[in-house]
Amino acid sequence: MKGILLCLLFLTSFTTAHANEKLKKQIDISADRIESKVIEWRRHFHQFPELSNREFKTAKKIAEHLRNLGLNVTTGVAHTGVVGLLKGAKPGPVVGLRADIDALPVTERVDVPFASKLRSTYDGHDVGVMHACGHDAHIAVLMGVAEILSSMKKELAGSVKFIFQPAEEGPPQGEEGGAQLMVKEGVLKNPKVDVIFGLHVWSLTEAGTISYRPEGMMAAADVLRITVKGKQTHGSTPWTGIDPITVSAQIIIGLQTVISRQTELTEEAAVITIGSIHGGVRSNIIPEQVELIGTIRTLNTDMQDKIHEKIRLTATKIAESAGAVADVRIEKICPVTYNDPELTDMMLPSLRQVAGAENVKLVNAITGAEDFSFFQKKIPGLYFFIGAMPKGTKVEDAPPHHTPDFYIDERSFKLGIRALSYLTLDYMEKHGK
Repeated sequence: MKGILLCLLFLTSFTTAHANEKLKKQIDISADRIESKVIEWRRHFHQFPELSNREFKTAKKIAEHLRNLGLNVTTGVAHTGVVGLLKGAKPGPVVGLRADIDALPVTERVDVPFASKLRSTYDGHDVGVMHACGHDAHIAVLMGVAEILSSMKKELAGSVKFIFQPAEEGPPQGEEGGAQLMVKEGVLKNPKVDVIFGLHVWSLTEAGTISYRPEGMMAAADVLRITVKGKQTHGSTPWTGIDPITVSAQIIIGLQTVISRQTELTEEAAVITIGSIHGGVRSNIIPEQVELIGTIRTLNTDMQDKIHEKIRLTATKIAESAGAVADVRIEKICPVTYNDPELTDMMLPSLRQVAGAENVKLVNAITGAEDFSFFQKKIPGLYFFIGAMPKGTKVEDAPPHHTPDFYIDERSFKLGIRALSYLTLDYMEKHGK
């Protein structure tokens, strides 16, 4: 009897695997067929970008597409997010697939017919608006995946929740938004999502490649604000006051020793950057206070806590030595983008199958941050990079993300479509009920 059961289990497993491979061939054919449509979508979103929590037209176009596919669609999630639910005909796990949809306050310089000419208001300033990080590609790729998997509804052993997330770049001041708000509003529930996958096109790795890393893939991001309070006086007699500008300069230099001399960098990378300094109104007036604003990036929670402690100690003691006061405030924005090691190991064969083993590369962690990490805090997740640098381009010549010259090779999109689709099918096969 035991032998018969084992035989039946083997036959069932073999049949399921064979059916899965047939579906993958269908995915490949469909990806070829809709590639031009995906590129057209991407160009539309690129030409008409919208800032965080203001992605109204973007959300409308996404929702219309998902409804046309017959999905159960929810809009207005975390302000402007869109969620589409595809229920497979067979029981199985719920797989989450996520794309971010917001653009950046960057004025485009790329000479393409679909370049953004739009302007908007950001933090009280008139700015150009551009998809300078590839979110337009992420939207188009996931819309393509939704179209392909919807056509396989009768064969799917599980459900897929397509999560189009606003405000990945951070909500406007005074507002909530992004993945954190989506989680708070219950995007991973009803039905409960078992696992989540996400990708990012990357302008600094060659098209046709996939980059991954188990555990910490991208850094935690914190906002640092230091207010240095001195004593205002005439610029010609600095000894009659306390100069917060000089103290601020000493603090900025001192903060770099937190990284270079007080942090175990052989363990993980870490960064402290001061990106904004405000203080003073005239050449001959020493002001009363100066505000420093910066970012902290860490890849280890214990290291993050130690660096926060050292920043407070360094800033307050340097100020104290000059008779000034430093008020240090640190706000945690998003945690480490943490790829579940077991899930990463399980799904690595899927990535190798879709791109070729030689094109799937284990990479070092990146000190950029991603609020995909809020999903990973709740459920196992895998986040990876799709190379989008035109072949033959030198890395030093490729424009980085968040710059006016940001450029990606649209031929990379098809790999992204196939990768997310393969991951979905393979996870369902491994966890079918």
